[in-house]
Amino acid sequence: MKPTPRYTGLTKDEVEASRERHGKNVLTSPEKEPLWKQFLEKFSDPLIIILLVAGVLSIGISCYEFFGLGEGGAVFFEPVGIFVAILLATGLAFFFEQRANKEFALLNNVNNDEPVEVIRDGNTTIIKRRDVVVGDIVILATGAEVPADGELLEAVNLSVDESSLTGEPICRKSTVEADFDADATFPTNHALKGTKVMEGHGILRVTAVGDHTEQGKVFEDVQIDSSVKTPLNEQLDGLSDLITKLSYGFAAVIIVAKLMVYFSWAPLAWTLLVPTFLFFGLVIKKFDDWSATACIVTVAVSFIVLIGGVYGLHQVLLPEQNLSFLLAYTLQTLMIAVTLIVVAVPEGLPMAVTLSLAYSMNRMLKTNNLVRKMHACETMGATTVICTDKTGTLTQNKMQISDTQFYGLPQDAALDSPEGRLVTEGMAVNSTAELDHSAKNKNLPPVPVGNPTEGALLLWLHDQGIDYRELRTSCEMLEELPFSTERKYMATVVREPGGRRVLFVKGAPEIVLSLCAGIGGGVTKETVEKQLLTYQNQAMRTLGFAAQVLADGDAAIDSGRVTATGLTFLGLAAIADPVRTDVPDAVKECLDAGIRVKIVTGDTPGTAKEIGRRIGLWDDASDTDEALITGPEFAALSDEELRNRIGSLKIIARARPMDKKRLVETLQDLGEVVAVTGDGTNDAPALKTAHVGLSMGDGTSVAKEASDITIIDNSFSSIGRAVMWGRSLYQNIQRFLLFQLTVNVAACFLVLAGAFMGTESPLTVTQMLWVNLIMDTFGAMALASLPPSERVMHDKPRDRKAFIINGPMAREIFGVGGFFFLLTLGFLYIFQHAQVNCMADLLHLKLGAADGLSAYEQTLLFSIFVWTHFWYMFCARGFETGRSALHFKGCKGFGIITLVIILGQVVIVEGLYPIFDVTPMRLDDWLIIVVLSSLVLWIRELWHAVAGRK
Repeated sequence: MKPTPRYTGLTKDEVEASRERHGKNVLTSPEKEPLWKQFLEKFSDPLIIILLVAGVLSIGISCYEFFGLGEGGAVFFEPVGIFVAILLATGLAFFFEQRANKEFALLNNVNNDEPVEVIRDGNTTIIKRRDVVVGDIVILATGAEVPADGELLEAVNLSVDESSLTGEPICRKSTVEADFDADATFPTNHALKGTKVMEGHGILRVTAVGDHTEQGKVFEDVQIDSSVKTPLNEQLDGLSDLITKLSYGFAAVIIVAKLMVYFSWAPLAWTLLVPTFLFFGLVIKKFDDWSATACIVTVAVSFIVLIGGVYGLHQVLLPEQNLSFLLAYTLQTLMIAVTLIVVAVPEGLPMAVTLSLAYSMNRMLKTNNLVRKMHACETMGATTVICTDKTGTLTQNKMQISDTQFYGLPQDAALDSPEGRLVTEGMAVNSTAELDHSAKNKNLPPVPVGNPTEGALLLWLHDQGIDYRELRTSCEMLEELPFSTERKYMATVVREPGGRRVLFVKGAPEIVLSLCAGIGGGVTKETVEKQLLTYQNQAMRTLGFAAQVLADGDAAIDSGRVTATGLTFLGLAAIADPVRTDVPDAVKECLDAGIRVKIVTGDTPGTAKEIGRRIGLWDDASDTDEALITGPEFAALSDEELRNRIGSLKIIARARPMDKKRLVETLQDLGEVVAVTGDGTNDAPALKTAHVGLSMGDGTSVAKEASDITIIDNSFSSIGRAVMWGRSLYQNIQRFLLFQLTVNVAACFLVLAGAFMGTESPLTVTQMLWVNLIMDTFGAMALASLPPSERVMHDKPRDRKAFIINGPMAREIFGVGGFFFLLTLGFLYIFQHAQVNCMADLLHLKLGAADGLSAYEQTLLFSIFVWTHFWYMFCARGFETGRSALHFKGCKGFGIITLVIILGQVVIVEGLYPIFDVTPMRLDDWLIIVVLSSLVLWIRELWHAVAGRK
């Protein structure tokens, strides 16, 4: 007889020496482009290129004015200001994009912290994947990901998915030389890092880690998946496209209007309409399809045609005017038009989404939600149905034997009897679990490693004073049949020290009982079933045990099934797995949020119903038999019958793997947004099919790979947190859009109106770039990173196909934006028709003929525009939150950004005023503008207070 080998693994010193020699088990990411190259890519945007070209031409004109006309050095302030504003905008965008990328990189590295079961110092324990070293003895179970390359020491019905390396989904592995496949890409007795165990189990000795593995040799830096186009992405793309086209229209009208004003609306000047609108028409229709060369040529030709047309009109209509002034005016007009496009086009929208996702993913990780695929953040907020498993999600997954019922054992010293040895030996050898005794020196009990249910049996043996390791090593393993959800049992054939062969079977009691020829002690089947029902009504998981001493020639296992005919049913073990204390409240939260919850479990109907009752999902007074169905009954339903019944279903018991997938697909066909939880390899089809797959932290690697989010603590309450984050993320993006589009409305119409009113733009190029910086970069940072609000869990799920700009948003965008436009337009008219040297002059106005804007009046108008929109940013953050806009708890980032905007505005007006075409302001004017513009916020707060009392 050959006893089962006992592995001791590496010692602590050997681990350190191996790591020193062979390195860590992590893959080194390929080098990326240097930061300076990534920064320069920010200047590849066509609009930025146009501004840069305009800035260069502006420098040329300033040089002509300075050297040729003898004007002062102030002529260089505007071109310098343009370049400063461009650098500021692109630099900040680059900085925060890098910050978001770092967040994503950190999340990608979490995979290196996945737990791995190894043997060290003769003890089975759990370590992080990154800590695996060459020489480690790794235990592989079904669903696990192979942590490093290695040679198999044992392989029991082992099948590995090598598709990530070879394209082969199923590769049989063996340690028996006769079974080796000579044509296999990699040796049959080897397993490789990144491949997944689909069936069976084995033991691996690590031969290569990290970059030295086969995966490391072909490794490419894999980022969190952001390629999936969600409805939100599609909506934002469409919205951005619409805004861009509208901004092109505004720009075209502004160019024509300003030039026609310059030529006093002479009929001949109307000819400028043709080249201008032809150019923007081509931009809207063709630029996305044309090559870069074609676009550049079109821009150059259009620019030459426009300048030629302006020059021709100048020669005909205003031959006495200075040509340099005309060129400067035309160039300024073009820059204003292009800048308006920069302001109007929501280039900050991708940043808002990226920052919001990065912020949400990072914070969700702190609430035990590891987001593996970016789109899941947003989709989780639209979830209408959650299909959840039971064990570990609704329950604590702390399996403990609550009661046992063994039949045919003597009453005294039952486990020491020959019959009792069949029970204990079956628990020890017919198992893939282990106990970690590493905390023994701390007087702590051993910790189960592997399957929690099997671990509970080993703990029970430990409590009875029985060392499962002695039983396991004393027997020679002859055959094994691993557990599967289809069979619902596992079996092992061993040779005992005395030489006899014994078959042990363990699994679902009703299945095991059906394989047996009799029951120990002459107990009737009805007695067993009655005991089973008692346990199940107490929401306890049950296991049945059977054994047969095999004679020579007796069949045992064949073709993946137990074929023995003389099995004896030995008894039952009832395993308690208490409901998590936070689950009833979490389920109620989801139900109150309009999300339906359905339990899909392999447990019996009685156990499943009792769990449903304890978590508040099942109500005996109102729920009928229509709300519960078993797997076989579910499979028997036609598609039409299932569609009619699926709305009332709450529990599917004795479910099989494809039942969950069919449930998900049917719900999706009915327009539901479905989230699914699962921890096993058998759950992978449903996890992959669902809109959002939620794997468990201690689930199999296959389940995690198929999922979008991993619930690290396995708790259902974490799923509720994910829904809250998803809904809040969506609202944050809505608030950013509300703020940006409101500013867009005011800015576009103000510049457009200014074009028709006179020769000077109400807002200069540098001023508009500062407004764009506030609105896009700072606005994205401030509003995209707001913390979640529990209030969103009182709302019903949003329509996933609904347009992101809802009715209240549209009314506020045009209402508030229109009001701001009229307000600033009124001030523009006053400043053009009256001499205003300070805000106090508005109390005794004397309007006269239009005489343009003085430098101080331009500063006042700019300040009024910036401060009204600054205060409106607070209103936007409080939009549809039901609470004060001055609620700052958890909003440290928002507070910092507001201080940056305030300081920036002060520095611009009081320090960098030549660059931004402003002059320093009087202190009383500062106070008047800041205080009066803040009425935007206080009126909102007053309305909120009054409405909140109704």
